[in-house]
Amino acid sequence: MQLDGRVKTLHPNVHGGILARRDQSHHMEDLNKHGIGTFDIVVVNLYPFYETVSSSASISFEEGIENIDIGGHTLIRAAAKNHKDVLVVVDADDYPALLQFLQGEKDSEQFRRELAWKAFQHAGAYDAVVSEWLWKQSMGGERFPPSLTVPMMRGCSLRYGENPHQNAAFYVDKSLSAVNVGGIATAIQHHGKSQHIPMDSAKLIHEVSDKIEYNEMSYNNYLDADAAWNCVSDFKNPTCVIVKHTNPCGVASRNDIIEAYRLAVRADPVSAFGGIVAFNVEVDEDLAKEIREFRSPTDGVSRMFYEIVIAPTYSEKGLEVLRGKSKDLRILEAKKTEKGMLSLRQIGGGWLVQDSDDLTPQDIKFNAVSEKLPKERELSDAEFAWTCVKHVKSNAIVIAKNNCMLGMGSGQPNRLESLRIALRKAGEEVKGASLASDAFFPFAWNDAVEEACESGVVVIAEPGGSRRDNDAIDCCNKYGVSLLFTNVRHFRH
Repeated sequence: MQLDGRVKTLHPNVHGGILARRDQSHHMEDLNKHGIGTFDIVVVNLYPFYETVSSSASISFEEGIENIDIGGHTLIRAAAKNHKDVLVVVDADDYPALLQFLQGEKDSEQFRRELAWKAFQHAGAYDAVVSEWLWKQSMGGERFPPSLTVPMMRGCSLRYGENPHQNAAFYVDKSLSAVNVGGIATAIQHHGKSQHIPMDSAKLIHEVSDKIEYNEMSYNNYLDADAAWNCVSDFKNPTCVIVKHTNPCGVASRNDIIEAYRLAVRADPVSAFGGIVAFNVEVDEDLAKEIREFRSPTDGVSRMFYEIVIAPTYSEKGLEVLRGKSKDLRILEAKKTEKGMLSLRQIGGGWLVQDSDDLTPQDIKFNAVSEKLPKERELSDAEFAWTCVKHVKSNAIVIAKNNCMLGMGSGQPNRLESLRIALRKAGEEVKGASLASDAFFPFAWNDAVEEACESGVVVIAEPGGSRRDNDAIDCCNKYGVSLLFTNVRHFRH
């Protein structure tokens, strides 16, 4: 009985030959009694469930169910449990090592255990994807399941973590929700320290080719590149974002992307030096030349140095020019990160899971609560600053004018100090600028709101919701400043 192939391997004659322990005489006697032979190697390719349900083709629920492997899983688990006597192989990349083992060139016990570990990991990841798919098919709008397993596959080991004494590795998210969502994890590196080719995330990378060195991006490179790419992807107009230590230190939007680049650098040239530069438009030859030759505004002599350049695409000439800037410059090509992703963050003994912060100015309403209403340009600057502040570490303040960041304050334990840092960076250009705060101001008089008004800003955008909102309104009315409440907070811890 096979039931359309569903039970062809689910048979005592098969599993008896796999699970029987060779060092137990009564096991071998039972096999002989029933005329069952032994298996020394089990090689299994599971039904392509992941490939089927993640394909662009629309499939029915029934088709998805039929692509769930049962017998293959059972074979894998049985062989892995009895790995002392049975070799289990679930990855074609292990065939060369298997041949070496069979020829007596590998350590027996260690190799068997490695294959057993890989078998259970493979089966577990497979089941995690099936579980994720079934949850989405059956639970409707419920966002967070009662339990959550995230399958991850190592893309590469990293030189070190945040600091040289910390070991680290990069993993690719193999969840169905991460299929074709873009982002830095799947970026293509065209040039730079140890150029890498696009990773086949369906395979575990074991060895580095003699001719191609895989990604030498550092742990901090990944964090900074992700921050820069997420920020620049939030803007609709041609935009340049420069990030240092995960904070945007320069942001500018212009129809002329070269002008946007220059303005982004000038916002904070000291921080921009050695940072990550991201664009949301193609890097062509002209822009590449500007990136290669632009001199630091601090001395007018030194060429600007960057760790990474990121863009959605590059012209052939643009790539050629950028490659000539430095042999170490990493040039990444990334797809825009899709909305609707889950954000996971580890704490001691657990994980925090939330929706990603996907809101843009088009998703909210800027409500004027002051007597003075903002002009069209001022409102545009407020929206620009509000988009920037979402990507700045709390407490966050961003000052912007003409769709260009003039100054930002981040990561301070109080909002007043963040404001003063932003004002210092903005300098005299603050007059006529718009200001955005990631959360409400707890105090207004003789505090952040009044200092902002006295500096010359013409618009303040903040969520509102403080018990002292009326003080902020009265203060802005006194100084003739427009106050906008967004009713949306953007804490970024």
